[in-house]
Amino acid sequence: MFEPPTIAQLKITILDIEPPVWRRLLVPRRTTLGELHHIIQAAFGWLDYHLHQFEIGGLRFGAPDMLNADAFDDDAQALPEDDVRLFDFLPNPPPFIYLYDFGDDWHHRIEAETLRLPETDRKYPACIDGARSRPPEDVGGVYGYADFLEAFHDPSHPEHADMRRWAGRAFHPEKFDLAKTDRAVRSAVRAAKRRAALMRYE
Repeated sequence: MFEPPTIAQLKITILDIEPPVWRRLLVPRRTTLGELHHIIQAAFGWLDYHLHQFEIGGLRFGAPDMLNADAFDDDAQALPEDDVRLFDFLPNPPPFIYLYDFGDDWHHRIEAETLRLPETDRKYPACIDGARSRPPEDVGGVYGYADFLEAFHDPSHPEHADMRRWAGRAFHPEKFDLAKTDRAVRSAVRAAKRRAALMRYE
């Protein structure tokens, strides 16, 4: 009996950083964009402090109550991200954008590389590959990150010690822990639902 492939292999890359910061994820096709948001946050280690949106075919998806309140007149009205699933535009969508933090403007390019059969010994979603650490939160975008890296790597820079201290001991731009990232991705959606439930009862 034919079993259709139900797992989307996605490559997600933060734009305008060299060498690139990227993750390769395996995500069920039934995943909503709202769930994908939490998966991406976990995959890169972002802290979900800021607004986000998906940009697909000229449309914006996110949390309309927040996005539309701050929209400019020429912005398309944001649509609910929880109403759209990956299977609505797979298997062959053009690359689309996940934007996180409207101040730092971290644009993530999402490419659907292939559809795969599920593996019985693997839990989904999953992270199967990647490279480099994402920039620190609130570092100032692409140009702020370049300035940060200059100070971070140069012991003679007047801000070297401050930048090292601010970023924290665990941070290194070349660091990527696949096992840790995969664990975070696998639990991302459940953890987000638990947080949402707690907030409703506070």
